[in-house]
Amino acid sequence: MKTKCPRINCPAATFTSPNLSFIVCYGSFYRKSDSRRIKRFVCQLCRNTFSSATTQSCYGQKKRRINEPLKKLLCSGVSQRRAAKILRVNPKTVVRHFRFLAHQARLQHEAWIIKNYSEKLLSAVQFDDLETSEHSKCKPLSVALAVDPIHRKILNFQVAQMPAKGHLSKRALKKYGYRKDQRASAWERMMQALTPVVAVNAVWSSDENPHYPGHLFRHFPQATHLAFKGARGCVTGQGELKKLNHDPLFILNHTCAMLRANLNRLFRKTWCTTKNQQGLIDHLSLFVSYFNQSLTPKNLVQSTG
Repeated sequence: MKTKCPRINCPAATFTSPNLSFIVCYGSFYRKSDSRRIKRFVCQLCRNTFSSATTQSCYGQKKRRINEPLKKLLCSGVSQRRAAKILRVNPKTVVRHFRFLAHQARLQHEAWIIKNYSEKLLSAVQFDDLETSEHSKCKPLSVALAVDPIHRKILNFQVAQMPAKGHLSKRALKKYGYRKDQRASAWERMMQALTPVVAVNAVWSSDENPHYPGHLFRHFPQATHLAFKGARGCVTGQGELKKLNHDPLFILNHTCAMLRANLNRLFRKTWCTTKNQQGLIDHLSLFVSYFNQSLTPKNLVQSTG
């Protein structure tokens, strides 16, 4: 693979011949952040000097060696503060790398979805909502989630705020005021995102939420929707896993249980709460990429719709 000059207005870009190359070696340097020797190059036309690391996504990071262990820690129930202690870095460094890793995870997930599902469309999807909160249980959040029931892959998720319900509704209204319900827009975004990778006649499975069919058939009018009645949790505090001999939504419920077990902000009893929606979105993005590529089978033999 030929090295190209990263400069945008480099004159070398006007030459289309594959045999022409104006890039020559220009020494090397020792990179302290990961103890590697990096080659340097120079473009003979624009005299721009660069290295083999200039175009990499982690260019300029001084603690790049913590990226991979930090990703595994944050996807294994470890908080950001505890990860900082384990990796012996400043908590602010963990926050910056966490946001960087989440952004990279979103890009990787988009490329992964296109690679695996653009040609062989999904014939079945399971979807539902997972509830959590930001700052207080009086400020709940909803996570719309869609999974591939054949290969246990997480396809898409959307986070939206929702009003408090039950015995907390009056207290939440008095303390924080009216809270707009944005779940409908989250369902719309999820359906729109799944349009390129799901067959028009696919089978969609969910619980008996009365709002689901309207959003589904607006984007997939030829789809088949199977609604199943909810059930009690098999263990106290683990409502995602149902007390049934045969759970028709087992893959979806098991995936939600995995989220609860591996993201510390989603634990049933935890003091690591979400402070804002973007933090939850970043953490979920990181876990989705790790879950699809490391915790579930890598080979997909997809059936066409």
